[in-house]
Amino acid sequence: MSHPVSHSVPNRNWSYPTAIKFGVGRISELADHAKSIGLTKPLLVTDKALASLPITKNALDVLEAAGLGRAVFSDVDPNPNEINMAAGIEVYLAGGHDGVICFGGGSALDLGKMIALMAHQPKKLKVWQLEDIDDWYTRADASKIAPIIAVPTTAGTGSEVGRAGVLTNSETHKKKIIFHPRLMPAVTICDPALTTGMPKFITAGTGMDALAHCLEAYSSPFYHPMSQGIALEGMRLVFENLPRVYADPNDLDARAHMMSAAAMGAVAFQKGLGAIHALSHPIGAVYNTHHGTTNAVVMPMVLDLNRKAVKDRLASAAAYCGIKGGYKGFYQRILDLRQTLNIPENLTKLGVKDPDLDMLTRMALEDPSCGGNPVKMTKRNTRALFEACL
Repeated sequence: MSHPVSHSVPNRNWSYPTAIKFGVGRISELADHAKSIGLTKPLLVTDKALASLPITKNALDVLEAAGLGRAVFSDVDPNPNEINMAAGIEVYLAGGHDGVICFGGGSALDLGKMIALMAHQPKKLKVWQLEDIDDWYTRADASKIAPIIAVPTTAGTGSEVGRAGVLTNSETHKKKIIFHPRLMPAVTICDPALTTGMPKFITAGTGMDALAHCLEAYSSPFYHPMSQGIALEGMRLVFENLPRVYADPNDLDARAHMMSAAAMGAVAFQKGLGAIHALSHPIGAVYNTHHGTTNAVVMPMVLDLNRKAVKDRLASAAAYCGIKGGYKGFYQRILDLRQTLNIPENLTKLGVKDPDLDMLTRMALEDPSCGGNPVKMTKRNTRALFEACL
């Protein structure tokens, strides 16, 4: 029986999450929750596109009305890197801030976590020394990590309920997962109304990211029955609700279910990820593609690779999700969903070029996600998988 990597986390009187506040309109409570964890001058971290939108202004109005200011940092790339992090830390320190509100999609949530993590660490400690390997997180001074509040405005990554963030190395173009227990937000506000303004392609891409998390966790060979059950229900929620929110952005019931599915996927993937993410991470790092959309593009080809290993398991998932036809029906539902959401049919449409495949293959095999794939990833089958995706 195989087991995923686990972290031994000693009791150091750390502040773990106090609450997940879920429901329409709960963004109005933002200032109250900030004060409840001792914040007096938080920095709101969001992305460039979101910074000028009404939902961000409204959140800042809530903070300002409570005397918490309206400081914003928005120099966040779609695949954030250490350059963005350094710029954010400079703003954080110059403003004398005492905590971070991560507001937005996965990029803003991840970068906000990195700012909170590294702003007060010794300068000799580099963020790459805190990669999610063994107990590297113990290299950081936990007492110097700033409090974090997470407010997702998309339904995909689930970073709002995770203890890690993804950061791209701008020099090597490799994505690294940075882990520390105190990166779990102290408070998470899940307000489905905040997701109604997403462009359709972001609704599609982030929703498929949630599906990829659940699908890969469910397919992982490691033993974690709780994650297995969470992943299964997460898939059902995506299949039922993602087409609804794509067709009607203001369907708040479906939006709420998608926010749940996103959080469930992030909880479930402690059981493992696989080839979908092993391919998607280097593609995103090199070509700056949208992560969830990239996952959606390669998803059917990864299912082809893993078919023999996952056929029976996904037949059971199909039955649970109300999909007829066993594994074939499940596979067809993926294809139909991609078509409904106007997902690009292959990686060529995302700009991936054949001469880069050797480099991408090496990067995929170095990605920790490949260890959770139900079929062992090798140089030969990984390159063939990339070729099949073109």
